[in-house]
Amino acid sequence: MSEKRPFITLSQAQDIIADVPTPFHLYDEKGIRENARRVNQAFAWNKGFKEYFAVKATPNPYLLSILKEEGCGVDCSSYTELLLSEACDFSGSEIMFSSNDTPAEDMKKAYDLNAYINLDDLTHVDFLAKVAGVPKTVFCRYNPGGTFDLGNGIMDNPGDAKYGMTENQMAEAYTRLMAMGAEKFGIHAFLASNTVTDDYYPELAGILFELAVRLHKRTGANIKYINLSGGVGVAYRPEQRENDIMTIGEGVRKKFEEILVPAGMGDIAIFTEMGRFMLAPYGCLVTTAIHEKHIYKEYIGVDACAANLMRPAMYGSYHHITVLGKEDAPCDHKYDVTGGLCENNDKFAIDRMLPKIDRGDVLVIHDTGAHGFSMGYNYNGKLRSAEVLLREDGSHQLIRRAETPADYFATLDCTPYYKKLEL
Repeated sequence: MSEKRPFITLSQAQDIIADVPTPFHLYDEKGIRENARRVNQAFAWNKGFKEYFAVKATPNPYLLSILKEEGCGVDCSSYTELLLSEACDFSGSEIMFSSNDTPAEDMKKAYDLNAYINLDDLTHVDFLAKVAGVPKTVFCRYNPGGTFDLGNGIMDNPGDAKYGMTENQMAEAYTRLMAMGAEKFGIHAFLASNTVTDDYYPELAGILFELAVRLHKRTGANIKYINLSGGVGVAYRPEQRENDIMTIGEGVRKKFEEILVPAGMGDIAIFTEMGRFMLAPYGCLVTTAIHEKHIYKEYIGVDACAANLMRPAMYGSYHHITVLGKEDAPCDHKYDVTGGLCENNDKFAIDRMLPKIDRGDVLVIHDTGAHGFSMGYNYNGKLRSAEVLLREDGSHQLIRRAETPADYFATLDCTPYYKKLEL
């Protein structure tokens, strides 16, 4: 079994905690930058390549700005994400807008920003024309239906997904959009989530490259972009092997050379929309053990809860846990690590073998840099935590303060009920 080591030491954590009480999400600037550079290197063979970071994974302007400096764009799916991206100076072709069941104001905002708009459904062709207009470049999202497998079992079930169009609908959408003035087209698809295999992107690329050739022959559409979307996962468990982005990029290149180049379509730009792969390993939830309980099982209660990290409670997801200062101690105690919500599924770990944990110990919950803070909520009146950036020089910066009770009450029109409180 391989090791999972946190990117901070106990001493570093204690320095941060002196300024920012736990719980908080912490991000590693050095790791984020190095990973973004690896991704760009892996696809450097494609002249038009761009990674559009999935804003929904970690919507913080400091992190978006770091990724912008490394050449990334943004993938947005809502009005607010578009506003956040605009505030970070993303514009035009730096923004990909992929949405479903899209409100009119969202579509209009994307159009006004001159973003790449990715249509989820055939009916959205007329919707786009009506509420905004038809830009010169339009993407359409493809759903092949059925199941998706890599020869070693089913990876996912596109046929059960609400996203995308059939091939016939794609052809009709392109034809109608060309009649409305569109000149360049893109293809987008997402067939599997959190894959830990180097084969996923190349297999998906092959499917989309062949689709591009067929659609071009069928409609005459000038297809210039193919967006592989996200789905490249991370090794949440220590025993899992990590994806090798260089091998993945080379696998996509081979499919490109085999399928698109002979068809005279070798000028197509490849896009990706990774959120989890870009940030998950470079974030962690830092929390303090505040209680222990000894009944039918052994429990350690921490000051974080599922409102700070929903994935274990919602999906049963595994997140590795390190007790800082006890990295090399034997894992000879079996614990459920719990939060304080009035829900029995509020557990970060169940029957997890860990070193002996004492009250006051600082725990790092790994791989929360994507779909961690962003999925937080206020159930039980819990307040969203702070976010902190560990800078490359070892200093730390508060990049989102923790919510306060005043924030919780701010949207309630009930001043008489809490005007006496000191918030």
